[in-house]
Amino acid sequence: MRPAVLVTLAAFAALSSLAPSRSLAAMTADDAVKIALQKSGDIVRADANVLTARSGLWGAYSGVLPSVSLVGDRGGSSTRESRGTQAFGSAPLPNFSEDAVSYSGSWGFSGRWSVLDPSGIVGLSSARAGMKAADLGHRASRADVRLFTKQRFYTTVKAMHLSRVQSRALRLARDDERRVRALFEVGSVSKSDLLKAQVRTASAQLDSTLADHDVITQRELLAAQIGIPSAQLGEIDSTLATEHATLDPSGVLEEARKHRPDIQAAEASVKSAELALRSAHFARLPSVVLDGIYTPKSVTSSNFTRGVFDVSTWAFLGTAHTDLASTTKDDYQGRVSVSMPIFDGFAIDSRVALARSQMLNARETHAALLRNLEGEVRQSLLSYQEATEREALARRAVESASENLNLIQQKYNVGSATILDLIDAQVQLQRAASELVSALADIRVAEALVDRVRGKGE
Repeated sequence: MRPAVLVTLAAFAALSSLAPSRSLAAMTADDAVKIALQKSGDIVRADANVLTARSGLWGAYSGVLPSVSLVGDRGGSSTRESRGTQAFGSAPLPNFSEDAVSYSGSWGFSGRWSVLDPSGIVGLSSARAGMKAADLGHRASRADVRLFTKQRFYTTVKAMHLSRVQSRALRLARDDERRVRALFEVGSVSKSDLLKAQVRTASAQLDSTLADHDVITQRELLAAQIGIPSAQLGEIDSTLATEHATLDPSGVLEEARKHRPDIQAAEASVKSAELALRSAHFARLPSVVLDGIYTPKSVTSSNFTRGVFDVSTWAFLGTAHTDLASTTKDDYQGRVSVSMPIFDGFAIDSRVALARSQMLNARETHAALLRNLEGEVRQSLLSYQEATEREALARRAVESASENLNLIQQKYNVGSATILDLIDAQVQLQRAASELVSALADIRVAEALVDRVRGKGE
C-alpha cells in the first residue's frame, strides 16, 4: 500500500474515533455524575449542613412546644441507736436509744410550656427558613458536583483522544523518517532533510509521551472528583456527540432567575437572618411560662423504735414501736411565671450584633449572585458559542488539510513536491484533528456550564 494512502487512512481513523462504539462496561458522563452524587465529599458536606439545619429547627421547636416528662421516685432512710438528750418543752430528756426507718415513693407527670415567648416564636420561623436554605443549598451543591464532574470527565475524554492522535502522529513521523532515510541513502534528499525528519520524530515521541501522562493524570483527577479509588474507575466512554442546542439568551436568563437553587438558597438565608435578628430583639420582651405537676399516687411509711423512761425517776422502762403510713392520690400542682430581662450583662446585645452581622452577609451574598447572574449567563453562552464555532472551523480545517494532503501526495508522486512538503501536510492534518477533538470536548463542558447557570434540575 502506498505511503500516502496509509497517511490518509490514519487521519480519517483519528477523526472517526471521535464517536467509537460504546462498550457496555464503559463509564459515561451520566454514570460518573451518579457516582459523584453518592460519594463526592461535597455532597457529604452538603448532607451535613442539612442535618445541622434540621438540628436547629428541632431546637427551635423545643423552645415553643410543651414538654412532658414521666417522673417517679423511691426513697428511704434508716437511723439506728440515736443517743443523746432531747428537749421536751423546756425540760431536757435523755434519749437512751432510737431507731427510725422510713420509705417514700411517688410517680406522676411534669410539664413545662412557654405559652408566650416572642423570641422563641420568631426564632422558629427563622429556623424554618434556615432549613429551607439548607435544602436549596444541598440542591446547589448537587448542581456544582454535576458541573465539576462533567468538566473533569470531558477533560479526561479529550486527553484520551489527543493521546490517540499523538500516537498516530508518532507512527507517521517514524514512517516518514524511514522514507527520508531511504531517500537519503540513494541521494534523493539532503542530510538536512533527514535531520529534520529525525527532529520531527523526537518531537512527536515527546508529545505522545506527554499525552499519555496527561491521560493518567486526568483519570486520577476524575476518580478524586467522583469519590472513588482510581483503580475502580474502569473504562471510560470516549464518545463525543456533535448535537448542538439552540439557546435563547433571554430565556436562559429567565430560567436562571427562577430555577437557580443557589439564588433561592440565598433568598431563604436572607429571610432566616432577618427573622433571627427580630428574634434577638424580641428577647427583651416578657415571656410567660406554665409549669405543672400531676402525681396520681404517693406513699410514705415510717417505723420508729424509742426508749421509754419514767420522767420522775429517770428510769428506763423499755422500748416502744410506732408505725406511721400515709397515702396521697391525685396531687395537682401548677405555676405561671412571667419574666422580663432587665440587665443580662449585654448578652442580648451580643446576640443582636451577631444576628445583624449574619443578616448583612446574607444580603450581600444574595445581591452578589443577582449582580453576577447576567454576566454568568452571558459568559456561559459565549463559551458555548465559541466552542461550537471552533468545532465548525475545525471540521473545515480537517477537510482542507485532508484535501491538501491528497494534493501534496499527487505532486510528490510526480516529483513536483518534496518529502518535507508531504510531512508538513501531514502535520497540518494532525493539528486540525487535535483542534477538532478539543472543540468537541469543550462543547460538552460548555453545555454542562449552561445547565448549571440556568438551574436545570436532574
